[in-house]
Amino acid sequence: MKIAFHPKLLDCLPTYNRAQFGKDLASGITVGVLALPLAMAFAIASGCSPAAGIWTAIIAGLITSAFGGSRVQIGGPTGAFIPIVYGIVAIHGFANLMGATILAGVFLLAMGIARMGQLIRFIPVTVVIGFTNGIAVVIFLAQIKDFFGLQIDNLPAEFFARIRTLAANAHTVDLPTLALASACFIFLLSYNRLAERFALLRRAPGPLAVLVVGTLVAFVFELPVETIGSRFHGIPQELPAIGLPSLAVSDFGKLISPAITIALLGAIESLLSARVADSQIDDRHDPNQELIAQGMANIAAPLFGGFAATGAIARTTTNVKTGGRTPIAGIIHALVLLSIVLVAAPLASYVPLATLSAIVMVVAVNMGEWHEFMELRRYSYNYRIILLATFFVTVVFDLTIAVELGMVLASLFFIYRMSELTRIERLPLTEEADEPAFLYPDGSMRVAAWQLFGSLFFGAVNKLEELLDPREGHPEVVILDMARLIQLDTTGLEGLENLLDKLKKRGCTLIVCGMNSQPGSLMYRAGFIDHLGDENVCEDLSGALKRAYVLLPSLMGGGDEDY
Repeated sequence: MKIAFHPKLLDCLPTYNRAQFGKDLASGITVGVLALPLAMAFAIASGCSPAAGIWTAIIAGLITSAFGGSRVQIGGPTGAFIPIVYGIVAIHGFANLMGATILAGVFLLAMGIARMGQLIRFIPVTVVIGFTNGIAVVIFLAQIKDFFGLQIDNLPAEFFARIRTLAANAHTVDLPTLALASACFIFLLSYNRLAERFALLRRAPGPLAVLVVGTLVAFVFELPVETIGSRFHGIPQELPAIGLPSLAVSDFGKLISPAITIALLGAIESLLSARVADSQIDDRHDPNQELIAQGMANIAAPLFGGFAATGAIARTTTNVKTGGRTPIAGIIHALVLLSIVLVAAPLASYVPLATLSAIVMVVAVNMGEWHEFMELRRYSYNYRIILLATFFVTVVFDLTIAVELGMVLASLFFIYRMSELTRIERLPLTEEADEPAFLYPDGSMRVAAWQLFGSLFFGAVNKLEELLDPREGHPEVVILDMARLIQLDTTGLEGLENLLDKLKKRGCTLIVCGMNSQPGSLMYRAGFIDHLGDENVCEDLSGALKRAYVLLPSLMGGGDEDY
């Protein structure tokens, strides 16, 4: 198998010029500054250190841009990973999280090499909306501890245990923390409207502005709130030690399920982000190359102390809106983050955790497509069940189970809808009803003609039983008009074989006509036509009736059984 490896960067370099570099430079600086508070906030919310989030953004962002299949994709930690990563850290520890991330990277790399990028698009929008909204709720709940300043040592990952723990410690709320977090939350929610009135605010991304203002307020007024410095002892102003996590071979068995979850979500979110970007810049990304880049990013990030990463929709959109049009902008964004770490890392110690929790809460509010719940009544019963079931299971149990359940439900409903579209109708044969050769002495028809519509597959093969209904008479010739049968699977073919055998036992001859390419190809390859007889295959209904006319004299009085 030939491995296609062609990053979008290679397409951009031949026509790259100074003017575009200026736009990419401005965009890269803006996105890099925006990514700083988000990387720290997402890392802390995930149960990791802020440094882990920053190095994830640097390494994953650099690799995603350099080797990705999109011109403008920005990679790094995202809010969608928070509940997954938090759960892995809580259950298995950070070292195992890095191991699961590397394993997920291998899965993503394999998916890209196997050219499975297009398959991700088969996930129904109902499932995507359901788990996206569910993740938003989980993220919001996870931030309640730091938002209210609750005195909880370890917040459980399991939903019901988390709710019980939060309720049991509600009395430990810290008022200065709550006041600062609430102010930051309201400020960030209204930032866009404020930016329309005040030109100064338009020059800085909302999360960065909130980070700076919240930190200054806490420092100037000496608020007794927890900071990055007090909990994590700041951010190291140096390059991290590079190396593999210390894992035993036996650990990888328990990491397969978390790794699959990371890989699945990473693939979905990165390709969804790339597709959104395509519509903004009138381009088309390469999904397989994007999966390869995401795999490389998730393999490399843990080597620098990072964790799971994927394409970030908000940062990618910001990149587009600020003029970025090539992967150079994403590379600059990673270099900006690296410069900040090496120069200004000590300042991060003063950042209040309440401010970061407010930023994450706003991300959760904005990532959810809440209007879909308000519009559910407009959609079908099936749509509602899939969306709500996926949402509920994501919140209460697990994202992987939720996606699996959503896909199973979507598949079952699809099979049901397809089976409803498949039908078999009796053709009247009004002209032949006056033909003596086609009639029994009692006036009943010696020939029955049926037309098949749709797809004869495993979910609809039972409809062939209509042809064996005694109430439909006892003909000596049965004609199946397949001119409107567009698809046939092996189960449908088996149903035709069984029908043919039963008709032969009753002294009845089966004639098929009007076969389309796919059903006809399968029937020939499987030997069905040999069993049927080439003489009983006709081009159209007219030819089938002529064949029946030839057969009828020899078939008079055929079977002893009632049809």
